[in-house]
Amino acid sequence: MSLTQPRTPAGTRITAQTLLEKKRAHEPITAVTAADYPTARLLDEAEIDLILVGDSLAMATLGHENTLSITMDEMLHHARAVSRGAPHSFLVGDMPYGSYHVSEEEAVRNALRFIREAGMAAVKLEGAHPSLVARLAAAEIQVVGHLGLTPQAVHRMGGYKVQGRTLDAAEALLEDALALEHAGAVALVLEGIPRELAERITRHLEIPTIGIGAGPGCDGQILVFHDLFHLTFAPSAKFVRRFGDAASLFRDGLADFKHEVATRTFPADSESYHLPVAVAQAMAQPLAKV
Repeated sequence: MSLTQPRTPAGTRITAQTLLEKKRAHEPITAVTAADYPTARLLDEAEIDLILVGDSLAMATLGHENTLSITMDEMLHHARAVSRGAPHSFLVGDMPYGSYHVSEEEAVRNALRFIREAGMAAVKLEGAHPSLVARLAAAEIQVVGHLGLTPQAVHRMGGYKVQGRTLDAAEALLEDALALEHAGAVALVLEGIPRELAERITRHLEIPTIGIGAGPGCDGQILVFHDLFHLTFAPSAKFVRRFGDAASLFRDGLADFKHEVATRTFPADSESYHLPVAVAQAMAQPLAKV
């Protein structure tokens, strides 16, 4: 832990203001996704600033092909588990596909469920929706924006492709970022865009930017927990760096477990419970004949 990033005092919750202060002090923001209690607890104990209950759990945890299938109820189920494990990190719930597309009224109702039912501090929206962000902000709901490669738009984008590579597209993303900030967003995720564009957006915004596949110039970085620890079963994106190999750890452990059960070396006597001596002796006597 860096001396310039003191440990958060016990009982202190990271807030949007904390993230803003980190940006102003040029202190990098750390962010990771979580979908369950043990993961959230590990991230919170590691002093990760922001935990996102991301709709990426549709793929990483539930095995779907993309993020479009997951429902509000499923997202809330996972968000509640995460909130129980993370008393310090800034918690963000990802609004799933269809939960904010029909009407602003329905979007507000769904966002409120993340706050009231699941203990989230904010919600995340994909795409440029400044009027909706303003509506949510007016309802005292903090919003994290998400621009660039937005997985919920995978069909429109024709796949998971880098965005903002032309001058017009880059200028449009900067304008969208400024519009979301003006509408009241407290932070902005930038995904799958050239690092030069991410750096430019970061310089122009007062709110923090959090990159994923957007280069090192953002105010913070986020990765999917399962990507970080090699717990995915598909080729990784270019921007993913593995910081551990949990898959090998689990495979080796499972192989050892299977072997020791098969050879009757697990459980050992020391891992078994025993009767009191007197009871054991009584049970050792021959059964009386009827």
